[in-house]
Amino acid sequence: MASVAHLLAIHGHMAKIAYLLLCHKDPDAIVAQARRLTSAGDFVAIHFDRRAPQAAFDRMQAELADNPSVAFAQDRLKCGWGAWSLVAATLAVLRTAVETFPRATHFYLSSGDCMPIKSARYCHEFLDAASKDFIEGHDFFQSDWIKTGFKEERLIYRHPFNERTQTRLFYWTYNVQKTLRITRQVPRGLRMMIGSQWWCLRRSTVEALLNLCAERPDILRFFKTTWIPDETFFQTLVFHIVPRIEIENRTPTFLVFSDYGMPVNFYNDHFDLLMGQNYLFARKISPEALDLKKRLGDLYAQEDATFTHSGEGRRVYSFLTNKGREGRRFAPRFWEREATMGLGRELLVLTCKKWHVAKRMAMRISDETSIPAVGYLFNEDEAGLPSLGGIETSVSKRHRHRRALLRLLMDYFETDRLVICADTADLDLLRDFEADRSVMRVLELDCEFDDGYLAGHAQRLGLFGENPGPEALHRLLPTVRADIHFESEAIRDAGFANYTRIREAEPVEKRIDPLVEFLSVNREVAVRITQLPYLFDD
Repeated sequence: MASVAHLLAIHGHMAKIAYLLLCHKDPDAIVAQARRLTSAGDFVAIHFDRRAPQAAFDRMQAELADNPSVAFAQDRLKCGWGAWSLVAATLAVLRTAVETFPRATHFYLSSGDCMPIKSARYCHEFLDAASKDFIEGHDFFQSDWIKTGFKEERLIYRHPFNERTQTRLFYWTYNVQKTLRITRQVPRGLRMMIGSQWWCLRRSTVEALLNLCAERPDILRFFKTTWIPDETFFQTLVFHIVPRIEIENRTPTFLVFSDYGMPVNFYNDHFDLLMGQNYLFARKISPEALDLKKRLGDLYAQEDATFTHSGEGRRVYSFLTNKGREGRRFAPRFWEREATMGLGRELLVLTCKKWHVAKRMAMRISDETSIPAVGYLFNEDEAGLPSLGGIETSVSKRHRHRRALLRLLMDYFETDRLVICADTADLDLLRDFEADRSVMRVLELDCEFDDGYLAGHAQRLGLFGENPGPEALHRLLPTVRADIHFESEAIRDAGFANYTRIREAEPVEKRIDPLVEFLSVNREVAVRITQLPYLFDD
């Protein structure tokens, strides 16, 4: 081992990474990834799914034949989600890497959809400093890592068939075992662990793991009929053979799951977000995100790149998706579509990201026109609503019966016209009201946003880590600013029949015509409304 360490030191890095790529498509991207990773002095071992065309595999081998730092697992397997074949493929490519690259100190499991989000130099120094295995592992029976579906059933019953491709056989064998109470025990001496599929292990750990597999065939037999073993096999064995103090209990790959348990794709506008995460790689990068791939590839080769970690990635993603984006929404429920505010009525919507600005304008309009106005009734619990029989008591109830609520408010105020406030994120509300038999008019109050406001906005949304530094703030603010711009642009692009806008950056006199159109009032009334000098003040 001393001679190996000496050789590694000569080449500039103690850490030498053998990347294990599990791939099933896009051979051109795999070739590019292999060249990129090996150009920094590391190694790549590839398992290419047997379901993929042989011609694609042959072409990859030919294009990388002159690269001694690339190897292919010749034992190609047809891989299926949730099946043992994923673990078997990982073992095959791991054995190939161990045998082919004796200088590799670490083995990093990745896929064709992953990309580095740090420089090669950073990755090497990070692994040198840690001297640990990076793998997520939680107690299988006591943790709540599994949110839905089978839990102990994954282990105590045998699953020889794939749930997705052999559904009837999968559930038939499961029901037979459950009915006859045919169960099995975990292999002796093992504490079952569960966690993410993606890891980075030291050579000593990998060699000990492969030796354990050779010595304990009962372990392989058990996991071969375990459901979703890629989340338990390596996790259980690593925690079995390595002292807990030498394990960093987390995946080194940044990934986010949607509400449906599916991995989230990252796109061209996620570069700053990904750079700020305390991980080495990210999964999944969209195949269409060519600009993001190029930028991350260039980043990997940079020697002088510096990184500051804000750790806000999952919170930002949750913020964006929970709020919704155009083209990614559920359609309104049928009972929402069928409710109506009524013919001949007008809903006047002030939409603005700065809520205090829209509330000021709503109060001013009400004072000058006698049109009743309410605030952000679909966003704030305390919206100053009258008693309407209980429908007004919570934001969730108001959303469920949104048109009925507005009809009741108009009846309560004995009016056919009502002013309300809406966040610029509420595009689904506006579309729903546009589809009603009544008339909707929208006036957007387009504000300016300085960094101080954006920082406060992000803080209120919980997007920061505990102590974000200037660099973390610098990386996050463009994401927040871009999202606010996206909301405003989406409203303008929605094609509402009666849309007008007032911009903070424009002179006060330019606010008159939009107000005349929005409220159907004369210019004298509109002028009086504009005489509010502090409208956009923070």
